[in-house]
Amino acid sequence: MSSHTHNTYGRAAAMRLAMVAVLCSVSTLASAQDQPAPKWELFGGYSFVDPGTDVHGLLPGAVLPVSSRVESNPRGAGASITFNFNRWFGLTGDVSADFSSGEKGVPMRIDDAEFFNLSAGPKVTFRSRHFSPFLEALVGEHRLASEVFGSDHEVGFMAGGGLDLNLNRHFALRLIRADYLFSNHQYGPSVVPATDVRGVRLQSGVVLMWGAKRAVTPPTAACSLQPAEVFAGEPVTATAAGSNFNPRRTVAYEWSGSGVPPGATAASTQIDTTGLRSGSYQITARLSDGSKEGAASCSASLTVKQARPPVISCASDPASVPIDGTSAISSNASSPDGRRLTYSYAASAGNIAGDTAAATLDTRGAQPGTITVTCNVGDDRNPPLTASSLTTVTVQSPPPPPLPDFVAIERRLALHSVYFATAKPTLENPDAGLLASQEKTLKALASDFLIYLQNKPDAHLTLEGHADPRGSMEYNQGLSERRVDRVKRFLIDQGVPAANLQTKAFGKQENLTDTQVKQAVERNPELSPEDRQRVLGNMRTIILASNRRADITLTNTGQASQESVREYPFNAADSLTLLQEEGTKKTVRPAARKKAKPNTR
Repeated sequence: MSSHTHNTYGRAAAMRLAMVAVLCSVSTLASAQDQPAPKWELFGGYSFVDPGTDVHGLLPGAVLPVSSRVESNPRGAGASITFNFNRWFGLTGDVSADFSSGEKGVPMRIDDAEFFNLSAGPKVTFRSRHFSPFLEALVGEHRLASEVFGSDHEVGFMAGGGLDLNLNRHFALRLIRADYLFSNHQYGPSVVPATDVRGVRLQSGVVLMWGAKRAVTPPTAACSLQPAEVFAGEPVTATAAGSNFNPRRTVAYEWSGSGVPPGATAASTQIDTTGLRSGSYQITARLSDGSKEGAASCSASLTVKQARPPVISCASDPASVPIDGTSAISSNASSPDGRRLTYSYAASAGNIAGDTAAATLDTRGAQPGTITVTCNVGDDRNPPLTASSLTTVTVQSPPPPPLPDFVAIERRLALHSVYFATAKPTLENPDAGLLASQEKTLKALASDFLIYLQNKPDAHLTLEGHADPRGSMEYNQGLSERRVDRVKRFLIDQGVPAANLQTKAFGKQENLTDTQVKQAVERNPELSPEDRQRVLGNMRTIILASNRRADITLTNTGQASQESVREYPFNAADSLTLLQEEGTKKTVRPAARKKAKPNTR
């Protein structure tokens, strides 16, 4: 055997050892499988084939077959494409070609052959961050072409593996690819022995990868409650925190559970525990960024503790007060849960003030009887738990007022005639002519008469109107009617019932005579001797003014009537107006002096 043949066998043995080393390293290189799997892998590079066989055939014109060892072929190229169904399993289509030297001027050699392959088969890859070892098995067409014997196409088989160095998501270096070759070729008739290929193919080159999905850590969510244990009515803040979501997407939050407000979509939400019974409740949040895989959920447990309301009792001191009196209200309250307490009070009558354990009830304005005081206490929950207690305060009835001394009132009911200015009231202004001093007289009369009616409800006041002798009978009659009507309306305004009032109008009839007026002036206790003498000197004016009046008569059933005293108000501030007479320049007014003491006769 030639040295060339020995070198060929040596190279084949080395390639077989390399293939075994690659296959043995698979288990150690497939540890950290965090490299994403591409959908497609396209390989292209150098190919070296050692058929590892002797070729058998008939030379031209020969009868007996000849044999020769096929030399390894370093002149080749290969390509393959792989579709990966998942991270580990794919389907590979493979093509390779190894050419003879074909040099001009070199004689044809039996041991110089070309190998062509077109195969497909499964591929199993063990991916890691930096390395991706793989195993494969390929079946397809193998063509072995001899320059002397021609070409033969047969079904062939390849099995082996390799090792890729991952540069990034799209590129890798195929450090080595080693496949065992098996195919059977026949050159010539059946008497010629078959050429059995039992060799190896070695390749190296570049791998282009695409369609890989990024290795994405699934998103997670964590829920928390602050606080996690509350009494019913206390607020709780629920918070959800997400991790590993796509930062370019907006995370939406969807809350569910007891007390969660409808439509809560924020990362934090308030849980309303109002009305929740004691026990454990689950609060859940679902987080989603809108993508298919971008969703996560979390839950947290909320404990609602059994809430106990406060207790209260209250008392009043004193429990009985006089009318318009005060009573101290004291409360004794406590919270079984140790909560802070606030106080409030309400009373069925009177006025109560205080917002602590002590309050004061003021009974002013309250009627005699029992006042109920409600003492309220609430804790600092929202809404608060409350309790109430009742106490009472009795407002004593005042002693009955003394009965009116109707005899004294009857004596005090001093009737006085009311005087008017000249020609007042008028038809145009029926409310004119009643001066302030005369209104004062009527107010005192009305006050006494109303008390008098309580004992003598059938009593009547008769109002009699007069006019001075000037003017016609018809005019004076109307004027006196207007005067008594004006007095009647004023008394009604003071509360005197209209049914207890009667009116009469005399016009210029039944006027006072000069003698009657003179006697009234002489008896008037308001005049001093000097004033009386001055008034008597102007009797005409006094007589006219004394007849411009309304007399008042008190009448009781079965009793004699009481008539008003006709004493002209000389000391009244508006006496000059009463004395004024139209067309008369002369007026009389006594000199200002202190009011004379009443005559005690």
